[in-house]
Amino acid sequence: MSVPDRKSPEPTPIPESLQRQLVAFRRHLWRIKVFEAIAAGFVGLLVSFLLVYGLDRVWVTPGWARLVILVGGTSLFAVFAPYWLHRWVWRHRREAQLARLIARKFPGLGDRLLGVIELQDQNEREDSLSPRLRGAAMETVAAEAGRRSLDEALPPRRHWRWGLALMLLTGGTAAVLTLTPRAGVNAFKRWLMPLSNTERYTFTRLANPPTELAVPYGEAFDVILTLSSDTEQKPASASGRFGQQPPVGAKLEGTDYRFSFPGQQDPGVIAFRVGDAVHSLRVEPLQRPFVQEVGAVLTPPAYLKIPEQTVDLSNGVLNAVEGSKVQIRLVTNRELAEATYGPTKAARMETVAAPDASEKSSDEKDKPADAPDPAPDKPAPAYEPLSGKLTHKGNESRTPELEVGKVPFEIPIAWRDRHGLSGESGYRLRVDAVEDAAPACYMQGVERQKAILPEETVEFEMLAEDDFGIKVAGIEWSGEFNKPSSDAPAKGELKLVEDMPQQPRVGRPAAFSPKAFGVEPQKITLRVFAEDYFPGRGRVYSEPVTLFVLTRDEHAQLLKSQFDRAIAELEDLARREETQLDETKRLDDLAGEDLQKEENLKRLETQEQAEAENTRRMQDLTQRMQDLMKDATRNGDIDKKTMQKMAESLKSMQELGRQDMPKVQEQMNQAQEQSNTPEKTDKDVEGAKKEQEKVVEKMKEAVEKANDANRRMEAGTFVNRLKKAAGEEEAIAGSLIQSFEKLLGVKAAEVDPKERRGLAEADKQQAETASDVRWIQEDLGHYYARTEKQPFKEVFEAMRESKIDVGMEEVRGQLKDNHSYLATENTKNWSAKLTEWAKKLEGEMNKDQQGGGGDGGGSPEDEDFEFMLRVMKMVQQQQDLRAQTRALEQLRRKAAPGGGNPPAAPQPAPAP
Repeated sequence: MSVPDRKSPEPTPIPESLQRQLVAFRRHLWRIKVFEAIAAGFVGLLVSFLLVYGLDRVWVTPGWARLVILVGGTSLFAVFAPYWLHRWVWRHRREAQLARLIARKFPGLGDRLLGVIELQDQNEREDSLSPRLRGAAMETVAAEAGRRSLDEALPPRRHWRWGLALMLLTGGTAAVLTLTPRAGVNAFKRWLMPLSNTERYTFTRLANPPTELAVPYGEAFDVILTLSSDTEQKPASASGRFGQQPPVGAKLEGTDYRFSFPGQQDPGVIAFRVGDAVHSLRVEPLQRPFVQEVGAVLTPPAYLKIPEQTVDLSNGVLNAVEGSKVQIRLVTNRELAEATYGPTKAARMETVAAPDASEKSSDEKDKPADAPDPAPDKPAPAYEPLSGKLTHKGNESRTPELEVGKVPFEIPIAWRDRHGLSGESGYRLRVDAVEDAAPACYMQGVERQKAILPEETVEFEMLAEDDFGIKVAGIEWSGEFNKPSSDAPAKGELKLVEDMPQQPRVGRPAAFSPKAFGVEPQKITLRVFAEDYFPGRGRVYSEPVTLFVLTRDEHAQLLKSQFDRAIAELEDLARREETQLDETKRLDDLAGEDLQKEENLKRLETQEQAEAENTRRMQDLTQRMQDLMKDATRNGDIDKKTMQKMAESLKSMQELGRQDMPKVQEQMNQAQEQSNTPEKTDKDVEGAKKEQEKVVEKMKEAVEKANDANRRMEAGTFVNRLKKAAGEEEAIAGSLIQSFEKLLGVKAAEVDPKERRGLAEADKQQAETASDVRWIQEDLGHYYARTEKQPFKEVFEAMRESKIDVGMEEVRGQLKDNHSYLATENTKNWSAKLTEWAKKLEGEMNKDQQGGGGDGGGSPEDEDFEFMLRVMKMVQQQQDLRAQTRALEQLRRKAAPGGGNPPAAPQPAPAP
């Protein structure tokens, strides 16, 4: 039997009074908590805004701080308000949630309310719960709730506090925006957009303060801050602090604050406080811009033919020839923003260095200290200053081209780099205007006077100097006859250097050969010339060298004179050596013990020094004799016997200077040794005496040989002197014959001035020749008295009987009266006589030279010497040939068209 289903009872709602009471409680709860959430959100926003405003009044609030503040302020809206609404609104929308909240205050009532709310939702069957009982329970709880005020169960209420805070904050914000609208609006922008670049507003406003500043390294510097025209405050003072250093104060002067900071070496930041304005300045100490390299581009005048030059100006001075153009070039350590030069100013002209105190004249020394200096001879040239800007390219700066006149000038230069740092003050360069001075030339390696044969070559070095180059340089010669001659004196030049604009000093080897250049025996004035590029300036010449180009007869006479001096010196040396030998003998007479005494040792030392001096003089004399021997060999007219005697004397002198005399000196030195025994000292002195006796004997032999050679040479010079006099007479006759057309039949007073000058020169030469002939006659008499050679007596007597001295004086009278025909005939006659006497003596000398060998010819020694003499002559001729070839090569290289016409140069004869 089935059981019929029972229907579930309908839910029983809570009483209406309770329902109304719960709704009112919920409404009240939501209203309070919603207000609290909204008020808290606004409070957070206003607090964050006012915090930014307040911080901005104190310092520059960084963006990150403003962002944190903004996030913190908006978090009450964005985080707290939703959380608060969720907690008190969303989680308290149902009756059960409200009952649990009431249970916190009224636990019993809350539990019963929760039970009633649960009952209304139960679905039990009728047999399990009576609806009537459920309703009765609800009514009971509703009655109990009605007797209470549920508002008392509300959580703690802070809406009044939040409201008050909001009201105060709103009032404060309104006051800020009202009283300081610009600051408030600025703070609002900075608060609302914390990461923007909105500048902090301050009541003290600065006009474009710098944020970075480069200052000189280690130097004190100033910083100036200027108040803006729209500033609201003007503090009387301000402060700035570099890093952790003590702050630096500054007073308001007008609208500026000037801060003076000590020198810095490390980068840092200066924090300035001017009222509420805070400013940070980044300071970087830097070295001032300096010149790493300074130079000039120098363009010399066009006539110098010198290209543009780059000149280093490390010393700050540039020497430039007048008319040049100069461009100054600076290279700095970093790029410049600006550089200027000028105004230039004339510098003091220093032409002559001040004399040393020791070199002052007596007048200058006596001059008072306060006396004025003498006025200059002429006023300084006018000078117009120049100024301008330099052009830049990277680290290089250049001035425009500046003209160099006659006045030296200084160029002040100033510069500033891109950091605003200026260079060193007082930087200036000096440009000295240099006058193009005349060149100078010299001859080196040659004596100022020299006698040579025509085939000899004078070699020397030509030097030419000029400050800006040599245009042309060479040698020039001019001749002068010592006696009347029909030939023209020699004259010529040779260019060795041409067109060398960049060579301030030029040296060239030069050679002058009379034979190669076609110069006959005469007096030659040789000098070097040079020209520079200065327009209109002529040649400059060196000190002249006088060359006496001699005939062989004249050369032989010169050798005879030199040989006389050499023999006189050799004889003097022999006498000195003999005197020393006497002292050596006196020392040798002493015992060994006495020789070792201090006073005798000093005598030995004196002897040694005297012997050393004699040795040196002997070596010098030997060298001169060698040169004399070479010259005699080159002459060729000196007979073989004379040469042989000279060679024998020279050999003895060489042995004396190299071997014998040093032995004497060595023996004297050994005798002074401290370790010697008396016997050893006595032996050394004895040895020195024996060696010195040999030296004296050999010196006498050398003197005898030299005198023998000298006598033979003297005899030979009579031949040469007679021939020379004959030639001079013949030359006078030749010059008169050339002028016969203008002289014959003309009275002396009516003779043309040119021909009168020729007659005067002939008269002068005749007087000199007559004087020479008288000396020849006198010397022949003395020579015969010494040698008693018959031929010389015969010639002497012939000259005396002919009265040649009277006859030659008569010729002078005929020349003065213009009896030119008679003068010509007489000079020819005397020339023939002189030639006849010369041939007679020459023949006699040839007999003497051939008579020494007998029928069997010369001795082997004579043959050997003759062979050696020929070899010496061949060597000398070869050397002369080479020197002449070098001289001719100069002619070949420099004889260019338009470059001068060098004289005709015959080819030298080949060596045998």
